Amino acid sequence: MAIPLLDYAPASQNQRVAGYEIPGEEQPKIYSSENLLSAGGIDELIWAAYRQVYSEHQNLKSNRQTFLESQLRFGQITVRDFIKGLVTSDPFLRLNYETNSNYRFVEICVQRLLGRDVYSEREKIAWSIAIATKGVQGFIDELLSCEEYMANFGYDTVPYQRRRSLPQRAQGETPFNLKTPRYGPYYRSIAGFPQVVWQTQVRRFVPQEKKAKAGDPSLFMGMARAISPTGNPGGRVSTVNINYEAMVPYRRTTA
Repeated sequence: MAIPLLDYAPASQNQRVAGYEIPGEEQPKIYSSENLLSAGGIDELIWAAYRQVYSEHQNLKSNRQTFLESQLRFGQITVRDFIKGLVTSDPFLRLNYETNSNYRFVEICVQRLLGRDVYSEREKIAWSIAIATKGVQGFIDELLSCEEYMANFGYDTVPYQRRRSLPQRAQGETPFNLKTPRYGPYYRSIAGFPQVVWQTQVRRFVPQEKKAKAGDPSLFMGMARAISPTGNPGGRVSTVNINYEAMVPYRRTTA
């Protein structure tokens, strides 16, 4: 029996508020199969899908899915199916799923497929449970079939980062598809990772309810050892330099 998705409360983010910006370079360009204006429009759409899913750092010729591209060009699959094929492809899972924890993988998929950042840690936990119970394929299916994805992108639009405004970028927000992913094994070995740290001190965890409280007799020994008396002890006396003959009273006797 599959566990239903854990409830999580949405947070106030830019994509949930009506836009007020003047259209400009910061507004995302929307690629949809419904409004292809030129013969090369499908090529631009495919490139936009690769850039959104794989990010700029992972766009390699060896990662291309030519069979999926051919199906999309001839109308055999929708844009949503093409996105699903890219996310479930071996290069994407190898570069993003196998090298990260479930929480980080959830964050990557929410950013690149829903076009927003995760709301909270509770949302990460909710989708991580979906990965653990339904597997990666089930998680991707549920994410691409959710109401939020269908309402914003549907079957024909490539996902994009919604409402990426300049003031937020000035404060440190980076486009999701430009965030540096985790390095592969080759570059991690060059950088000296993983680092093995040997710990010589063994630490024992004591639960809070078992810790000694104020007034406990077990604390008295530590208090006694912590006391450092401040006195002026007398100097040490050596028996070597004592003149015992001078200490004995001399009595003169007469014959």
